Amino acid sequence: METATFLTGQFLLAMPGIGDPRFDQAVIAVCAHDENGAIGIGIGAQVAGLGLHDVLEQVKIDTGAVDDAPIHFGGPVETRRGFVLHSSDWSGQDTIDVAGKWCLSGTLDALRAIAEGKGPSQWLVALGYAGWSAGQLDAEMTRHGWLNVSDDAGMLFDTATADRWTRGFNAAGIDPRLLGIESGRA
Repeated sequence: METATFLTGQFLLAMPGIGDPRFDQAVIAVCAHDENGAIGIGIGAQVAGLGLHDVLEQVKIDTGAVDDAPIHFGGPVETRRGFVLHSSDWSGQDTIDVAGKWCLSGTLDALRAIAEGKGPSQWLVALGYAGWSAGQLDAEMTRHGWLNVSDDAGMLFDTATADRWTRGFNAAGIDPRLLGIESGRA
């Protein structure tokens, strides 16, 4: 029996020519992937004109002492739903450990803790997510479109948003400047 390979804790990089403009140079942190499907949070693009203070005000949380920060485009599904990817030094009521590399929280307690200065030491906030039904991501991985790479939490917290796509390819030993937009056929 063949063992399934799941991508939890890895990053998906959109290949040039993926065919969906929402995913041009996308970087997705895969937070859960199993036989039932997958969920990932986009970390390769920011939502123009929207910052953390705006989001906190919308959900009626005092901005406290936290600096304003960019909001990431997490994906095309439920674009008004917020997620926090963060270090494992904080945990809330719905926090999920992602392969021991980082954590995912999706409730307001994470935002409250960040605003109060009592949250995780490292974090980023995203609106929306990318989701795949059972077997869908596995099928997509057999076609041109995505490259999965393993990297550490530095991809999330120590790399500028605009540099994450290139960092991912470099981690895989690939120079993204040499990539074409079409896959070959043998």
